[in-house]
Amino acid sequence: MEYALVITNGHIATPDGVIDADLAIQDEKIAAIGHNLAAHSDQVLDAKGQMVLPGMVDSHVHINEPGRSDWEDYHTGSQALAAGGTTTMLVMPLNALPARTTEKEFKRQAKIAENKSYVDYGLYGGLVPGNVDEIQKMADAGAMGFKTFMATTGSDIPGDFKNVDDYQLFRGMQTIAQTGLPILVHAENAAITDGLAAEKIAAGKTDIKDYVDSRPPFVEVEAVRRAIYFAKQTNVRLHFVHLSTPESVAEVTKAREAGLQVTCETCPHYLILDRDQFEKIGPLAKCSPALRDPAIVKGLWEKLFNGEIDTIGSDHSPAPMSMKQSQTNNIFDIWGGISGCQNNVDLFYDEAVTKRGLPITEFVKVTAQRPAELFGLANKGRLQVGYDADITLLDLNQSYTIKADDLYYKNKISAYEGFKVNDRVTTTLLRGHVIYRLDHGFIDKPSGHLLTKKFSGVLQR
Repeated sequence: MEYALVITNGHIATPDGVIDADLAIQDEKIAAIGHNLAAHSDQVLDAKGQMVLPGMVDSHVHINEPGRSDWEDYHTGSQALAAGGTTTMLVMPLNALPARTTEKEFKRQAKIAENKSYVDYGLYGGLVPGNVDEIQKMADAGAMGFKTFMATTGSDIPGDFKNVDDYQLFRGMQTIAQTGLPILVHAENAAITDGLAAEKIAAGKTDIKDYVDSRPPFVEVEAVRRAIYFAKQTNVRLHFVHLSTPESVAEVTKAREAGLQVTCETCPHYLILDRDQFEKIGPLAKCSPALRDPAIVKGLWEKLFNGEIDTIGSDHSPAPMSMKQSQTNNIFDIWGGISGCQNNVDLFYDEAVTKRGLPITEFVKVTAQRPAELFGLANKGRLQVGYDADITLLDLNQSYTIKADDLYYKNKISAYEGFKVNDRVTTTLLRGHVIYRLDHGFIDKPSGHLLTKKFSGVLQR
């Protein structure tokens, strides 16, 4: 038969290994992987020896629409993701304003996102003080899970996201457990980080080194241990976002081996950047947890190679340049968040696979397969017959330097500006349709779909 589209001459990254073959697409699905697959002459895409990867599933993205659309909106954020090889994003309930913490706001924001995203997307709800009665309602409305903060967050602005205390976390876990959905936790000890920061500021110690020292590794590890113990009492599915220390990952591994449903994510910036680079780059690299010592980064890489880290998420957390500056040179006053989702695939592949030898099957697992499994995204995350034809072509023979002018973010800033990348995303397909080409830009209008959870049961690794 003749297929709607055939990708030829590529190195196809299947779950079982890389094979040189054709990949055929029909009705937005992968229809066949093999040799001499036929299509109409104008429906053949020559990969020219490039890596053919499943589009990344980025399970940690901040889109600031509504309320703070000048930071990032669905149009610009999804363009950056698509240009970087991501085909699915799961959107955090902050830093839109108001935060997505009620059924009413969840439904309103789902409507706002319609026809604006170039990639498929799902939405999380949030656990904040006083909203446990909204949890099941948001689950019924299509929430992919529920984000919460053990660290201090938010502002005094009405509707902004707020962190929970231990009692609120415990009660929230009990309620979320009944939905079968995961709770996603930012784990840092709020009392200690707030106290250390206050001491630094009172003493006039407000440079980058002081900020890093105010959020030492143990505040993350302690919070991880505490959240795991609460999860054991409540039988909730627990997923830690942006873990930055190997000791925290070890706690997750220990819990998993004890039979708990606990998983974890780290981000490219915790593997690629360290505190020394933070001091050179400046405020564009401020985030929380803070960037770590080189020895800790090395240990985190070891955990990734050991298969102890489930997912890689960008934690794309954009803001205007004005929020990355301080007239008093006080790092504590500066917005903490890294814009990085456009370089999820190329920069991470270069650092993980090309430079360090991570097996391509493991790269695919943490960037696409595993996040799709964890968050119940049916038919996503694999180059396998029957799955959505969400595909990225990565040319290993191209190199380039990251420049602000090439970024699709609403605010064209990045901690990675000036980095040389030894590969490049050339083409992105969403459900079998080319949505982005490096040489042509974006093709047609946004066609991303709102996704809903289609998984229930106990997770298997």
